Amino acid sequence: MRGIKRAALAAGVCLAAFGMVAAPGVQAQQVTIERAMKDAPYWNAALPTEQRVEDLLARMTLDEKVAQIITIWDSKGQIQSEGDVFDPAKAAAKFPDGIGQIARPSDRAGPSSPRVVPRRNIEDSIQYVIDAQRWAMTQTRLGIPVLFHEESLHGLAAKDATAFPQAIGLASTWDPSLIRDINALIADETHARGVHSVLSPVVDVARDPRWGRIEETFGEDPFLVGEMGVASVEGLMGAGTQRKLAPGKVMATLKHMTGHGQPESGTNVGPAQISERTLREMFFPPFEQVVKRTKIDAVMASYNEIDGVPSHANRWLLDKVLRGEWGYRGAVVSDYYAIEDMARLHHIAPDNARAGEIALLAGVDVDLPEGAGFKDLAKSVREGRVPEAAIDNAVRRLLTTKFNAGLFDNPWPDLAKAKTSNGPEGVALARLAAEKSLVLLKNNGALPLALPAGGSKKPTIAVIGPNADVARLGGYYGEPRASVTPLQGIRAAVGGRATIVHSMGVEIVKGDSDWWDDPVELGDRDENLRRIAEAVEVAKTADTIILFIGDTEKTSREGWAAGHLGDRTSLDLVGEQNELFTALKALGKPVVAVLVNGRPPSYPTIAAEADAVLETWYAGEQQGTAIADALLGNINPGGKLPVTVARNAGQLPMFYNHKPSARRGYLFDTTTPLYPFGWGLSYTAFALGAPQLSAGSIKAGSGVTVTVPVTNTGKRAGDEVVQVYLRDEVSSVTRPVKELVGFQRVTLQPGETRNVAIPIEPRAFMLWNTDMKQVIEPGVFTIMAGANSEELQSVTLTVTE
Repeated sequence: MRGIKRAALAAGVCLAAFGMVAAPGVQAQQVTIERAMKDAPYWNAALPTEQRVEDLLARMTLDEKVAQIITIWDSKGQIQSEGDVFDPAKAAAKFPDGIGQIARPSDRAGPSSPRVVPRRNIEDSIQYVIDAQRWAMTQTRLGIPVLFHEESLHGLAAKDATAFPQAIGLASTWDPSLIRDINALIADETHARGVHSVLSPVVDVARDPRWGRIEETFGEDPFLVGEMGVASVEGLMGAGTQRKLAPGKVMATLKHMTGHGQPESGTNVGPAQISERTLREMFFPPFEQVVKRTKIDAVMASYNEIDGVPSHANRWLLDKVLRGEWGYRGAVVSDYYAIEDMARLHHIAPDNARAGEIALLAGVDVDLPEGAGFKDLAKSVREGRVPEAAIDNAVRRLLTTKFNAGLFDNPWPDLAKAKTSNGPEGVALARLAAEKSLVLLKNNGALPLALPAGGSKKPTIAVIGPNADVARLGGYYGEPRASVTPLQGIRAAVGGRATIVHSMGVEIVKGDSDWWDDPVELGDRDENLRRIAEAVEVAKTADTIILFIGDTEKTSREGWAAGHLGDRTSLDLVGEQNELFTALKALGKPVVAVLVNGRPPSYPTIAAEADAVLETWYAGEQQGTAIADALLGNINPGGKLPVTVARNAGQLPMFYNHKPSARRGYLFDTTTPLYPFGWGLSYTAFALGAPQLSAGSIKAGSGVTVTVPVTNTGKRAGDEVVQVYLRDEVSSVTRPVKELVGFQRVTLQPGETRNVAIPIEPRAFMLWNTDMKQVIEPGVFTIMAGANSEELQSVTLTVTE
């Protein structure tokens, strides 16, 4: 075989037609590629993707095919030399048939905390990608490039990347346009590093706040989750359904299909005791909307089982519903180690090899993150347990993803662009996202804080609490260049207009609250009681107390193993935080509770006794600035809850779109939530008029437009979210008491009135009948509109045949 050598060309150049592939780097480099490949059709970018895939697939050996559908993460050390640099010789020895995917190139050594094993900086990460890609494209037989993936739930989970609010905070914006912009910036920062795939968004409908992963979701409502999911994918991949990526975009991964958000006992990976009807009504719709309306080319199966069948073994779920009913054409990827879980956890396979066979035949195409389930598939084919055609289908889908992502044409990073990550544009967008995510839950007039313009006595503000002087980012976090803590933000915003005093009050958990750490130990009670006494002494000098309480990244998180738990039986504040609040409240001063958390704030004492309550979630790198601006009235909170907040665990499950026979009542307690779905106040006041319909009667299969007049009756500009709900009055099967079918966030100046028109699509009127067919039944529907799911005005609509 003959080869040619040439100097590396500028980034973005491709000489595939001549058997050459440009390999840019920090310095000029020389690469060699087999001359025999120069005329292979799969290198010809002018050909249709399908033709290129089939040409390449026909040239591959069975071992090369299997190599494409496995990933490496844990074994990174085996292909790296001193300094954690990629080693081509080790890679060739360990993976002679190539590498399909490499997980998280920003990580140095597989699963480990970046606080223990620091992530690669931008330059080192890019060089790692270049070195691995050069090896794959010039030293493996067919030159198939590697697909790199990273996490990007609320920002690229890498060093020097912009950190946005956690997903539940982004959902609280009720602003799909903003979510689209955020994910577009995430795609830009990710693509510049030579990474073409991300493991987001999460469109699990979350119905149990005990579940630690609720922070990763867009909440409890399938319509809201679906709209946010569509916006996320459009931001990452671009608008439309044409599967090829535009420049600067990355492949999204839709996860986790499905039922993951209501696990038995609220514990992660627990069985989803959910009927087919509930799956179709509540859990499937967000996935279906993303599949049908976007370019999505990767769907991740969920850890849980449904009716005794784990999702990774569920042919009905992955083949009949996803690919059959919805027409999905892309790849199905496993969740991390989930194929092995079918042997280790679910016990439906005797070993990993059999688990891999089951998963492949059920419709799983790619094994993440290490390939332990799929590594023996070549043997399975040779011994007749798996047809090679099943391998071909999986490889075909993965190769299609690689071609659509442009990996065969220009896979290279852009160092100059990557070094601008988390620059002014990202910081500004992170600040805007944080501002829009804030939800004002209660206010008796304590907010906004009144500060003198000058000349009068300066007030003293006590900033107290374990979450005051830390910028909590939540799970799957990245490392922004700088973060602003609430205390820092308040000091900067106040300037010399007030005296700021501070005390921790309590320590929630001992030591560092790193999401990656396995053990979780609550703070020492005796020491916390001492801290409370100290905080009370500090607060005695203050005119107003701002108390930052809630959770840490450890006290509610993904419980990914028996030794790494994250779910809880209780919903209230942990440790001595309620005692801290009670002690401060006893001083008789206004207490503003600022909640920093990743799960719904079921804090009944705080809700009843605080003078104001501001929910901030994990608000990203600019949280301190946004929170300070909200407290001082520089911005007006306008977010809304994407979940119903239960009063206690005894009310669970608690969601607004329940069936008519639910919530009859309890002895000695109430069925009402602490805060309803869609709740959120403002520093101004809004008057919403009765909804008006574009037609009082429509034919089945038609939509209708609901118009709601909204007036800002207060003295400040502010945002209101107009929410439209629907109820089917008489139906052949039971239907929810109300369902969200449309919404729009609007900004109004004082005294301004706007007629907000919200289109309701025909799908809103559909149901699954007794034959499990999706139909529209003629009849009367009640259309409701308001500022939350409880304070609604209604009008009736007739749907005819």
